[in-house]
Amino acid sequence: MNNDGIIIIEDNSTMRLGIEETLRREGYNTISFDNGLSALNHFKKHPAELAIIDLKMEPMNGIEVLEKIKALNLQAEVLMISAYGTVDDAVKAMHLGAADFMTKPFSPDELRMRVKNIFEKISNSKKIETLVEQNKLLETELFEGFEEIIGKSSSMQKIFLLIDQISQKESTVLINGESGTGKELVARAIHSKSNRSENPFIKINCGALNDNLLESELFGHEKGAFTGAIKQKKGRFELADKGTLFLDEIGDVSGAMQVKLLRVIQEGEFERVGGEQTIKTSVRIIAATNKNLGKLITEGKFREDLYYRLSVILLSIPSLRERKDDIPLLVEHFLKKSAVKNGVEQKVVDQESINLLKEYSWPGNIRELENLVERLTVISEGKVIDSELIARHLFSGIGMANSFENLPLEEALYNFEKSLIVQAMKKSDGVKNRAAKMLGIGTSVLYYKLEKFGLM
Repeated sequence: MNNDGIIIIEDNSTMRLGIEETLRREGYNTISFDNGLSALNHFKKHPAELAIIDLKMEPMNGIEVLEKIKALNLQAEVLMISAYGTVDDAVKAMHLGAADFMTKPFSPDELRMRVKNIFEKISNSKKIETLVEQNKLLETELFEGFEEIIGKSSSMQKIFLLIDQISQKESTVLINGESGTGKELVARAIHSKSNRSENPFIKINCGALNDNLLESELFGHEKGAFTGAIKQKKGRFELADKGTLFLDEIGDVSGAMQVKLLRVIQEGEFERVGGEQTIKTSVRIIAATNKNLGKLITEGKFREDLYYRLSVILLSIPSLRERKDDIPLLVEHFLKKSAVKNGVEQKVVDQESINLLKEYSWPGNIRELENLVERLTVISEGKVIDSELIARHLFSGIGMANSFENLPLEEALYNFEKSLIVQAMKKSDGVKNRAAKMLGIGTSVLYYKLEKFGLM
């Protein structure tokens, strides 16, 4: 059964009924009018994909109706028909956007063939539009490969094993981890190893949009659904059909939106904003959050039933301070990446610098490390990025304060004091009495602290 909509505008009742009967037998949904004005009033509220319009009508002729339909919906296709058509009429109609022009009388077979060709064109246009929308979302998100997840630590080896175990399954995945730990890279790795890898990976940051925008982005909207909705738009669920949808920052979604998400996950269907047609979708959901959803559930801010739907498979990404053995590998990777990006010779760091980087607690995790490496690649003058330059940028101002904010008080104070001593020793070129003076302590006290922190 064909559900495509056709509006017929023909003032000759015999011809109008004949066209309608022929197309209904083919399974098309049709509605007919004997004048352009009535048809346009209907079209404004119920746009059709195809309009079949007679050229010679009163009081509004077919060309005028064609122009007004195109003004209302540029995507609507038009088939012009006329018993008095001339080449000039056909050229004018095609110039104004008509898909085809037929001269009366015509056979039912010819009508069926012309209408079929137009709907094939509409179908192809929709496919192209969908691909364009997908490409817009993907063009800045090209997957750089599984190798982008760098790490040989035991905690990361467990993550790699889990990715291999779950990628071929269809279950929803909830990825938990601090900001900057690489949750999106893990989601992409799961998709790339799944049976859906040939289909789209579409992501959306749920925390970056208010409810109205988020609903439109997720489910799409119909033309005229709200101010500014100038045409129909497909949402991320529709664009990700047969692929993977990555819902980042799921912990920031409002209660009202949680209900709508729960329905789609449970039933695999939704309606566009302002639409009545129920759309089926087949997507694998991977969600991510840096928040404690268990705590949010206790506080009544996150639905327990949605949590269980999302967390069929739960995957926790370790912070960088929990996998400091991976820092040398990550630094080498980011040095190469930064050199290529900025068109400079690849820099190197020595072991002293690596040790210094390991002393830092990395509140911004891998993202913070990557930003630091790129910044130092650009500003360092020599081939070697020395430890003094690293210390200056790492243990200064807000960076130093933030580096300890996630630690217990005793551990934070220990690391803070150690960092101050390391920085003073760098600035004093290792001269202990100068370093002690900078710190406002006696030289004997400095010797004690150097031994305490293993810096002798």
